[in-house]
Amino acid sequence: MSKAKGDNKADHRSDKVSPDLDTPTDLPQGGVDKISAALNVLLADAFALYMKSKNFHWHVSGRHFRDYHLLLDEQAAAIFATTDELAERVRKIGGVTLRSIGQVAKLQTVDDNDEPYVPPREMLRELMEDNKKMAAAMRKARKLADDYEDVGTTSLLENFIDQTERRTWFLFEASRQEGGNAE
Repeated sequence: MSKAKGDNKADHRSDKVSPDLDTPTDLPQGGVDKISAALNVLLADAFALYMKSKNFHWHVSGRHFRDYHLLLDEQAAAIFATTDELAERVRKIGGVTLRSIGQVAKLQTVDDNDEPYVPPREMLRELMEDNKKMAAAMRKARKLADDYEDVGTTSLLENFIDQTERRTWFLFEASRQEGGNAE
């Protein structure tokens, strides 16, 4: 088994995990800590992107209202569906996951949008960029998990990357101008 530099299977369990929650794993503690940290950022971003998608779903207007309203609701539901799997993956490998909205706010890399009005096409473009950013972060986390031979996490992230790329594609196509894609 290839180990990342500095990890040892004999490492003691992290003090961050309560003995009552100390899930057995064959992964080295350093790997558990690094993978858990990466997954917790993805989890925080999933909650932030879910909220932003719902915000835009609630506040979209204009001639494509119905299509955008339904698209954003569908995407928000798909994003929210990833949260439990991400959090449970952290726990399965012996890590500790998010416990509050405050932790989400501290860890999220997806920017909030609290503007009183956002034009519909800008909503779609902003969400497209956020999804692209999340896919890139998922690839980095997947590589980290692969470095520790954490097949469960790599498999989960591969599926989530595909879903994220699909959302990106749909947002791109929905935001296109008639006859082209010029701003």
